[in-house]
Amino acid sequence: MATDFTYSIRTTRFDEDYTPSAGSRITTNFANLARGERRLQNLRTALTMIQNRFDELADGQSASRHRYAVKLDIVSADLHLDADESAAGVPLLEMLDVQILDTTTGERIAGITGNNLSSYVRDYDFSVVLPAHAASGIPGAPSDFGDLHAKLFRHFVESPAYRERFPQPPVICISVSTSKTYRRLGERHPVLGVEYEQSDYSMTDRYFAKMGLQVRYFMPRGSVAPLAFYFEGDLLRDYSDLALAGTVSTMETFQRIYRPEIYNAHSAAGEVYRPSLENQEHSATGVTYDREERSRLAVTQGRFVEEHFMTPYRALLDQWAAGRAL
Repeated sequence: MATDFTYSIRTTRFDEDYTPSAGSRITTNFANLARGERRLQNLRTALTMIQNRFDELADGQSASRHRYAVKLDIVSADLHLDADESAAGVPLLEMLDVQILDTTTGERIAGITGNNLSSYVRDYDFSVVLPAHAASGIPGAPSDFGDLHAKLFRHFVESPAYRERFPQPPVICISVSTSKTYRRLGERHPVLGVEYEQSDYSMTDRYFAKMGLQVRYFMPRGSVAPLAFYFEGDLLRDYSDLALAGTVSTMETFQRIYRPEIYNAHSAAGEVYRPSLENQEHSATGVTYDREERSRLAVTQGRFVEEHFMTPYRALLDQWAAGRAL
């Protein structure tokens, strides 16, 4: 029955020994780093960048600059279309769970779950549905664009499987949009830094809004460009400075690797900022990454999702979604 949707969760440590599983999205941030001849060097460089950035952001939390160590787990969620969780599930999404290890006391401090969001249905929406809609000559996106993804995401976050493992809802942190202009505000946070705003929400902003997530934009202390944070509740009060530092150090590192024109630029964003991937004044990080390959793989992956999930289970998914409000 459609009402029997359940979820199972497994975690994989993201360290220099990480190898993507067969169920991992081939375009996800961490899988990209762990492929090819330079996989070990890529992973070591990225993990060192994350730790060094965390040390900078957490320098006021301890007399010892290197007291805390960032530990990352990949959270993989499978969707079970009936009540039998022992049967193989359908890969739904992957996120990162950040934990902070106090190397002095041995205590593990909870960080933030979410960070990136690698979603198979989102691949389908942006790589299959949206291009098909654009090809029809109709501007914008379909009126129900992202509805199924949003309902599955909310159902997962509210599920016993998620709540038994994670005390707080996910916070997603990604790049700002290259099609929007951002203006600096007066808000300043010890970790998140200065806040920016923009009044014309992007398609991604609206997509995440359907998922129940609001957005704020901050350029963290020591950064050169703002990041977009999608969250429930109160971003500034619900999470400790250490937890926020874990998310910033992790996701800023990925963005410096994947979008160096923006996040590894030679000059920082000003009062008014329009990010651009055409910016030539930036530095490479030394991590091998093929952005064009990732774009091609995203389309391939979207088609795979269409063939193996959306098409065969369309009637069941539609029946389930019809009974759930956004």
